[in-house]
Amino acid sequence: MIKKIFLYTLFTLILIAGGSISIGYYFLQQFSTKQMQVTAENQMFVLKKGTSMHQLVEQVKESKLLESAYLLPYLCKLNPSLRSIKAGTYQLHPHMTVEEFLQLLVSGKESNFSIQFVEGKRAKDWLNVIQTTPYIQQTLAGKTEDEIAKLLGIEGSIEGWLSPDTYQYTADTLDINILKRAHMIMKSNLQKIWDNRDSNLPYQSPYELLIIASIIEKETGISSERANVASVFVNRLKSKMKLQTDPTIIYGLGDNYKGTIRRVDLTDTQNPYNTYVIEGLPPTPIAMPSLASLEAAAHPAKTNYLFFVANGTGGHTFSTTYSNHQQAVNVYRQLSNGGN
Repeated sequence: MIKKIFLYTLFTLILIAGGSISIGYYFLQQFSTKQMQVTAENQMFVLKKGTSMHQLVEQVKESKLLESAYLLPYLCKLNPSLRSIKAGTYQLHPHMTVEEFLQLLVSGKESNFSIQFVEGKRAKDWLNVIQTTPYIQQTLAGKTEDEIAKLLGIEGSIEGWLSPDTYQYTADTLDINILKRAHMIMKSNLQKIWDNRDSNLPYQSPYELLIIASIIEKETGISSERANVASVFVNRLKSKMKLQTDPTIIYGLGDNYKGTIRRVDLTDTQNPYNTYVIEGLPPTPIAMPSLASLEAAAHPAKTNYLFFVANGTGGHTFSTTYSNHQQAVNVYRQLSNGGN
């Protein structure tokens, strides 16, 4: 401590003494090239709004980034361009020098973070992700999905109305603002796809296309199958057949779904998403559909398929008749039972 006070006093006298300016300049130049003590590759430094140079010195000391932090004001006096530090969250990197550290704070180039919204997940899943992602300002905690939908300007359910993607943001970005971006992208994509859809589709609105796209998303993750899956649902709707798709039942069961659809679930008239009972579409989407599923719903394959079932290898077997479908179901059951 005595040594630091001595150096501090000596350095002050050097700066005051006109004949020793060159010595002080050399000393500060050496200090500016000193490396910060950054110990992690993704170490963050948060500079709050209104932080003074004195407070910056204290923060750097407390963070153990620089032993001689008290020299920072003198370096800024020597180089005035380093004075205008800006509030933000900055990513430091190993081996950065004192001057590089100050230049980063002056640049205002905050660190960018990312959050990934995965296709096929439900709104509740996405809300859980956003609530547990760091550096996001949380304003939606405790709000229901319906309340959040109103904040986004959505009439009805929020389900299906957010576009899956990876979104970049800076620290303290509001959670609602990230959701607004996801909603505007989905809204724009849906309208463009609706405007360019095939003719004679059994959808009465873009929202109905969104519902079908969400079901396609849950039925298959194979890109080459999406158009065929879409054709099955289109053909069923045109033929006034029930959709009979398991993902809608699962969605309607919510937390009551335990991994298996029971026989009683197939006949449950209280589940509005039970497409084995209801006519036409479920009341809302059942997941956040990808752009590929939206396109498949708008441009289904031209087939006579009315059925499909898993083939045991990750894909599906498509059939035009019930008898062929039953054969495919039996094959799948044999594979599931180990060939017995």
